[in-house]
Amino acid sequence: MANDKSNPKRNRTLGDNQSGATAVEYGLMLSLMVLALIGALGATGDRTKEKWDDNAEKIVEATNG
Repeated sequence: MANDKSNPKRNRTLGDNQSGATAVEYGLMLSLMVLALIGALGATGDRTKEKWDDNAEKIVEATNG
């Protein structure tokens, strides 16, 4: 069995491991991006619905007279 002191990978402590913190940071960034996307799509959807409603009213007015 090799000596643990000769293997630098085994000498790492829990505090040296940053991969968990990085995963949490990526998760937070992703959640913020998703929230922004949902908000943007909601606003765009409302405006699109208003435009279609306006067009529908104009078509009804034009065909009725």
